[in-house]
Amino acid sequence: KNAILIVEFAVQRRHHGETLAMSAINAAKARLRPILMTSFAFIFGMVPLVFASGIGKVGNQSIGTGAAAGLLIGTFFGLIAIPVLYVIFQWLQEKIKPIKEKDINVAE
Repeated sequence: KNAILIVEFAVQRRHHGETLAMSAINAAKARLRPILMTSFAFIFGMVPLVFASGIGKVGNQSIGTGAAAGLLIGTFFGLIAIPVLYVIFQWLQEKIKPIKEKDINVAE
């Protein structure tokens, strides 16, 4: 879902006349705070599992650590990889079929 929103924001900014790289960077910046807030809320929710004690603590710690670390890595990977992949694939698409000047709505 986050990747779809980043790409959608980048496409909108691209249609308003921004360069390819700047549209991807600005889209990632626009979505940074909501992505980090939801990811860290989930990660902090996993803290009791990571520090579990008592019966079944090994299983709970394993699940909590795996889920929290996976989401943390996935969040940062997604924030970097999605804009980069958008720039690469959009650049290839524009090489094959260039954007016409009339397709770009220049913001006044």
